[in-house]
Amino acid sequence: MMDNEIQDIINAVLDEIRKQQRDRAQRGERQPQEKSRIAQQTPQDVPAQPQPQSGEPQPPPLSQPSPRRGQPSGGVQPSPRRGQPSGGVQPSGGGDELIIDLEDPATSEARTRPGVDNPYDPDGLRNLMAATTARIGVGRAGPRPRTAALLRFQADHGVTQDAIYSEVDQEVLDRCKLFTVQSQVEDRGTYLLRPDLGRRLSPEARSLIERQCTAKPQVQIVVGDGLSAAAINNNLESILPVIMQGLASAGIAVGTPFFVRFCRVGIINEINDIIGAEVVILLIGERPGLGVADALSAYMGYQPARGKTDGDRDAFCMITDNGGTNPLEAGAYIVEQARKYLKHRASGMELRMKMAREDGKGGMNDGHS
Repeated sequence: MMDNEIQDIINAVLDEIRKQQRDRAQRGERQPQEKSRIAQQTPQDVPAQPQPQSGEPQPPPLSQPSPRRGQPSGGVQPSPRRGQPSGGVQPSGGGDELIIDLEDPATSEARTRPGVDNPYDPDGLRNLMAATTARIGVGRAGPRPRTAALLRFQADHGVTQDAIYSEVDQEVLDRCKLFTVQSQVEDRGTYLLRPDLGRRLSPEARSLIERQCTAKPQVQIVVGDGLSAAAINNNLESILPVIMQGLASAGIAVGTPFFVRFCRVGIINEINDIIGAEVVILLIGERPGLGVADALSAYMGYQPARGKTDGDRDAFCMITDNGGTNPLEAGAYIVEQARKYLKHRASGMELRMKMAREDGKGGMNDGHS
């Protein structure tokens, strides 16, 4: 995958190659002009050349200068720069068009390829690298990372930036039949600097929710972009139908799902002040990591309201096909959690305390107080 930062590096290389090509072309134009000027000189303009004695070697004519020492007689043919691979960026022969031959540093094969020279246990190192997303076995070049490891790091960082600054695909929202509202954040920069505004609805959003959403459902589903548009684009269409169908099969009434742009988790408190649902489920993009940038999280709470905190909610994270929990499996788990909330009329720490008391494993009625 070619990301923004890798593309910037390659563009800089291309610009340098094009500059060198132009310089060589200009030098090539000046050389024939110089030859033409010398050829047009009159005999009076040309200084007299001493006549060589018999047996002395003849000097080369002025119109055909002898090649410099070490230069091939066929013209200027610069060799590749030191350290430049022959399979790198090459002119294609069609003007400025170039062929870029650069391996994608973020493929699964590249990630599990050891960068350590002569490892003690090559198979063990490969197996260890395949079992974790941590950056192990990458090797080093002196005190520095190897080029492949650095490019992979920059590629992964570029993917995270794309996930944060990209927008959720409107076609995905349309296929899921979600209408859109917005928090009090106006742009992505403000969203990153002012999390508090992402927890509050704009006046227009409040009005639209009041008009279009069913009041007081058992479960209300909300989707938010969060810190990864890729999480919504890649996972929503898989997980949302599972949740909707699972709740319907359990006889649980579901409200009108909708999408919140520039969304933070705490916004569910304000949303439920309007809707009055028993359970609110927020599907939101997780903060991307250097390896997985499309992970989805589900934040769930029983009767969220102003003043409630993270201790009153539960979070189910790392929902993705890329090394996390499959969205289909996650959807089934979310449905089961919603059923527990409705049964025990609690969530977060309160739910755990209630369940512990009922199981006789803790709380005020465990026989030890």
